[in-house]
Amino acid sequence: QVQLVESGGGLVQPGGSLRLSCAASGIIFSSNAMGWYRRAPGKQRELVAFITSGGGVNYADSVKGRFTISRDNAENTVYLQMNSLKPEDTAVYYCNAGRVGLSGSYRPFDNWGQGTQVTVSS
Repeated sequence: QVQLVESGGGLVQPGGSLRLSCAASGIIFSSNAMGWYRRAPGKQRELVAFITSGGGVNYADSVKGRFTISRDNAENTVYLQMNSLKPEDTAVYYCNAGRVGLSGSYRPFDNWGQGTQVTVSS
């Protein structure tokens, strides 16, 4: 059984930073791409970033230059460093295991944790 546990969210002022963590179990972590999604109130789930098994990264335009995704295969953990946070970054953030399709797009598996709340407000 795949288990994903997100942590690190909280309340931060605009311009601040947070580091999210996702601990994975039940998968061969190093063989999978990993992604971060978010769901803002009243909106659809959005792919924020993903990292391939080889360490390649991709970001949504809205977070490019501000967020950094990374992974530690020894700890089965994926991270999302979020800097220069904006109110529109407010959302519940989820991690996910998946694959990269032939087009280079991220294809998530149907496994989700409880998420971690990020609130950006003054």
